[in-house]
Amino acid sequence: MGLGQLIEPQALPHAAATECSPPEMVHPRPQSFRRILLLQILLLSIPILLLGQYVTLRKARTSLLETARQNLTSSAIRKAADISRSIQSLQSSLQIVTQTNALQTGSLAEIRQAIHQYASQMPQDIDCIQLSDGRTHAITLNTCNAPLLSTPSNLPWLTGESPVRGNSFSLIDTGVLDASGSSTPLSPDTEAQTIIPKASSEDSYTWLEVIIAAPVYAADGTLRYTLSLRARLPQLENTSARSLVGDTVIIDDNGLILTHPDPTQIGQSIDTLGDADRLNSIVGNVKAGNSATLHLFRFMPDGTEWLAGYTGVQVPQSPTEQQLWTVLAVTPLEHALQGLKDIRQGLILLTLGLLTANGLLALFIARGLSLPIERLSDSAQKVQDLAHLKTVPEDFRIWELKHLARVLNRMIKRLDEGAQELKRAWQDAQLANQLKSEFLANTSHELRTPLNAIIGCIRLVRDDCCDSREEELEFLDRADAAAIHLLRIINDILDIAKIESGTLSLKPELIDLRQILREVVDLQSLQIQQKSLQFIYPEIPTAIWILADRAKLKQVLLNIIYNAVKFTEEGGVEVQLQTQTADHTDSDNDLNARYVIDPLVPLPRVVVAVRDTGIGVDPQQQHKLFQPFVMVDGSTTRRFEGTGLGLAISKNLVDLMGGSIHLYSQGVGQGTTVLLVLPLANPPDTEDASGDNNGAIVDRLPSPSGSMTSAER
Repeated sequence: MGLGQLIEPQALPHAAATECSPPEMVHPRPQSFRRILLLQILLLSIPILLLGQYVTLRKARTSLLETARQNLTSSAIRKAADISRSIQSLQSSLQIVTQTNALQTGSLAEIRQAIHQYASQMPQDIDCIQLSDGRTHAITLNTCNAPLLSTPSNLPWLTGESPVRGNSFSLIDTGVLDASGSSTPLSPDTEAQTIIPKASSEDSYTWLEVIIAAPVYAADGTLRYTLSLRARLPQLENTSARSLVGDTVIIDDNGLILTHPDPTQIGQSIDTLGDADRLNSIVGNVKAGNSATLHLFRFMPDGTEWLAGYTGVQVPQSPTEQQLWTVLAVTPLEHALQGLKDIRQGLILLTLGLLTANGLLALFIARGLSLPIERLSDSAQKVQDLAHLKTVPEDFRIWELKHLARVLNRMIKRLDEGAQELKRAWQDAQLANQLKSEFLANTSHELRTPLNAIIGCIRLVRDDCCDSREEELEFLDRADAAAIHLLRIINDILDIAKIESGTLSLKPELIDLRQILREVVDLQSLQIQQKSLQFIYPEIPTAIWILADRAKLKQVLLNIIYNAVKFTEEGGVEVQLQTQTADHTDSDNDLNARYVIDPLVPLPRVVVAVRDTGIGVDPQQQHKLFQPFVMVDGSTTRRFEGTGLGLAISKNLVDLMGGSIHLYSQGVGQGTTVLLVLPLANPPDTEDASGDNNGAIVDRLPSPSGSMTSAER
């Protein structure tokens, strides 16, 4: 039975259906899980497969295109290197021949023999050689069908522009073979002639012809001959499918095409061609020293797209002059992407196979999943409330379904645990609300008590109820003390509000900790004497320099010692100081052995320990003391006064000054120890220390503003 059959509603009688439902409302029949699964797998797999095929083809095309670009650029660089190497080899060999004794002093027969030997030893194919008289320019020896030098008087050594004797040559012209076998010059003033095309697309080389001339000087330094030759430089070419060697295209410094796959474009200027803008861009990039690839869209008359890798080559025209030729390796784009056809065919076959496999797999999976899911659905429907839980069966052969059953069982368990956590959270909220109410009540009492005292004392003096001036002053002193107490409570509330909002600012300065402690002890001495407590305070001979806010640090120490005195009825209070460095502690009574010092405060540091014999704190409640608005015991607070904000404010102030504060107590009635840890600062210079302390402090403020806020920390 399928899932669709399981949840299909029972057929109602025709009359009842007509009465209950409007005639125009048609409820679609739920489809079975198997049919939905089969349709969704097929509907999802077909777009994904087609998209995957498209992405794969795009990736393959991009990869093949990038490979073609790199190979064509490398091919252009190799072609340019071959051209440069061949021309330089010809020029060097020609210079060597012109400096032989046979040409400088020998007879015509000796010259003919030397030239023949030279031509047979050259690695390049030399078509013909011409030797002309240096003064009359008459041809003495010529193996060519026509004179090679059309205007010999323009040669540098004949016009007086030749450099050092024996190191002269000139690249006269370039060309290719015409139908008669003679060279076709490609100089700017020569029109292009009919060129013999390549025999077939399988040809491996094409030939670039160059004409080079060099002077021959006699022993006395006079010009004897001008030796010129025409040679063929092979250019490797292959534009067959999958080959990335490419055809060779050479553009000289004047923008004339020296070689081209289309013979009709040889000798033409690139400005007259269809892709003139792109060819000019290539020439510009070559002049900038770049080598890359570019697509050509009107490179051939048929309008096919070609891919061209290009680079530049410096061709010496003479020892003092060079021309920059642009060398291109070009191939049709379809040849570069020939491998894409095989990839496309393979992807089509793979897509068809995957679609067939998906259909069969969907049928099998739908049948295997429908029955277990129906069992899980039936078990889930039986879970009505948490009071009557029944575990979901887990005896499935499919791991995912078995895992789903376990998840359902854990979910039911977590629901029960969540309900318990929600109950505890509600209790915590109730407790927090109670603490808030208690704090407000205590604070209201603390504010009302000194305020009533102030009002009562002032009215007694105002109504002239005092018997003497001394009694008036006594009432005014009480009102003043109550006002100071009220101001301290209000300041605590304002400080904790600033701390929580991050707007409390500090003004750090270099101060002596001993001076602050003495001021705090002097302020508490009267209360200590009134309670007849023993007070132990060490005498420290050397200054202890720290970087802190004077007023805030004084407030912290005052809170700590005030609490120690307030919560101690008998016994005493002891203050202990200890400086700690990496290798030295200045006290035999090492506080590290008795308490855990915060390692986050770096060395060197100073530790102030305030120990009392007062009421102590339950270890289970000690973590609450540094939290604002949270009191350990409201009754204790009522007994000893206060809002419970002192330690919370002190902790935040000490944190802002880079220190830490900790409280230790063995339990109720065991006394309390508060540790204040602060980093030590470098002492002031001797001159500053002997003079005005305030000046030395101001000079060592950490920032121009002289303050930092909690938000900055």
